[in-house]
Amino acid sequence: MKAVTATMNTKERSRTGRFWTTFIRNKYLYLMSLPFVLWVFVFSYYPLWGWLMAFQKFKPNGQSVFHQKWVGFDQFKTLFHDEVFYQVLRNTLAMSIMGLISGFVVAIMFALLLNEIRQMFFKRFVQTISYLPHFVSWAVATSIITRMLSSDNGVVNDILMGLGFIHEPIQFMGKGNLFWGIVTVSDLWKETGWSAIIYLAAIAGIGPELYEAAKVDGAGRIKQIWHITLPGIRSTIMILLILSIGHLINNGFEKQFLLGNNLVRDYSQVLDLYSLQYGLQMSRYSFGTAVNIFSSVVSLLLLFTANGLFKRITKESVI
Repeated sequence: MKAVTATMNTKERSRTGRFWTTFIRNKYLYLMSLPFVLWVFVFSYYPLWGWLMAFQKFKPNGQSVFHQKWVGFDQFKTLFHDEVFYQVLRNTLAMSIMGLISGFVVAIMFALLLNEIRQMFFKRFVQTISYLPHFVSWAVATSIITRMLSSDNGVVNDILMGLGFIHEPIQFMGKGNLFWGIVTVSDLWKETGWSAIIYLAAIAGIGPELYEAAKVDGAGRIKQIWHITLPGIRSTIMILLILSIGHLINNGFEKQFLLGNNLVRDYSQVLDLYSLQYGLQMSRYSFGTAVNIFSSVVSLLLLFTANGLFKRITKESVI
């Protein structure tokens, strides 16, 4: 027994010694990362104590959160009995799923097509033009989109009428059944080029000897893409897919808020907007906190579920 204890103590000291050796060797890297660790703690973890408001009837009367009236799960009961909540949840999931599927497919296809371009000048030109919209704020982007879809000399309506597909302008921004598609296409235009950069970087890491061997075996470009490029970036695709699924219910509110109006309100409201309007603007801080907790918990469940499925299928784990 003493021998086993001595062996365990020796292993523990060995691990501790290796840790401090590694720490001293990489001390400058740890020091460089310290500001970012503090930033994450201050802005991501420290505010979590505010979740207590979801279980209270919080009033900003100068008292601390620990001296407010506790109401248990009443805020969540109110949330789950609100018909508007389910409408908002439908809109959030619909736009998120549409954006997830189209965004992944288009970004991967765009990266594959760019990779097949042999003239470097043209390739870099197209890539630069494609990711420039990412740096345009949604305030500017939505004004461009709204103007293009306007029924008063809008580019899209003018083209459709010029080609004879329609005889009078379509009120794109006033039809709720078109709103989800408009948001999805707008997101594609803005983010496809930026998303493709990650896939292009992953493709660049594939060994050129694999393509040379495939050419010797008589494989054309399509077969090389199918049997070499796509399997080579599978891990990157799965990691980004899992992370995107984790954010499925937290898809922001900027584009919906800026593109939406009273005519499409039933289709444009998402959970973040719902939390803002029914929580902050109506001074129902506890209710808004409950909405945010619901979003965070569902996001965690989606993340771990997607990772579990990925691990079962590929025997690999992202988390």
